[in-house]
Amino acid sequence: MAIQPLRGTQVPPETIAGPALAAKIDNHVAARPQVGLDHTDIVFEELVEGGLTRYVAVWFSDVPAEIGPVRSIRPMDPDIVSPFAGIIAYSGGQQRFVDMMQNTPVHNAIHGGSDDRFMYRTRSKAAPHNVIVKAQELRAAYADVAAPVQQFAFSQRPQSASAAAYGAAANGFDLFFSAKESRTWRWDAGSARFVRSQNGAADMDSAGGQLGATNVVVMSVSIDWAYGDIPKTVMVGTGPAWVATGGKVLQVTWTKASREAPIQLTNQYGTPVYLAPGNTWVELVPDARGGSIAVV
Repeated sequence: MAIQPLRGTQVPPETIAGPALAAKIDNHVAARPQVGLDHTDIVFEELVEGGLTRYVAVWFSDVPAEIGPVRSIRPMDPDIVSPFAGIIAYSGGQQRFVDMMQNTPVHNAIHGGSDDRFMYRTRSKAAPHNVIVKAQELRAAYADVAAPVQQFAFSQRPQSASAAAYGAAANGFDLFFSAKESRTWRWDAGSARFVRSQNGAADMDSAGGQLGATNVVVMSVSIDWAYGDIPKTVMVGTGPAWVATGGKVLQVTWTKASREAPIQLTNQYGTPVYLAPGNTWVELVPDARGGSIAVV
């Protein structure tokens, strides 16, 4: 058996093949419920203009037929996506940001571009919140692209994950990305995962269930305002973070050495922090301008 690189589960080695598929997923209220988020391996939530958020979601172990809606790229996305290589699907963006994304080892699948046959506008949502990606077909077209490398360190069993073994019991997190955008994660013992809410309401997937995660990683990040009203999450650097697994939370340190380097999580002694096998959400919470993190 081998370690599934984005989930940490034990799988036959021959199943670790083909590219990771990342996508820039809309989180506007008109885009919800999104398609395919319940199948993700890793989701990053980031601040965008107006105090709202969008996602960079990554699929590898369980790629659904369709994902979306996808939206435009932002300046931090190359730093988030580059460690996965593979494919990034999005709807376009300012040319300076598209150029940044194309200057990475990731294949850019852009709505309106050469991969447009793998995208369409659904009638169930209003534009611009309605561009859907035929995920399995897009990924199959680039099946010869290499599989992603392992991103996080994983324990073999849920109970031996660092937070589960050494963390403090906690219900979860109360997070603010801005003064008007709140997120909560709460431990649900029945499903053995943390479940997610947005602005006080359960965050539902398109299949009718509440979105949740085996691991929730909350990173305190600074924001670069060099692009006017478009915030850029600073991903290359280091800072405090919190990892929630198994109904417990552990404070750690995050480090990302370069655009292409995966995020490393370490404890107070500088040794690696292990996540439990399963899916992970990474919350990139601003350290100023209304951003806040509370363990509850």
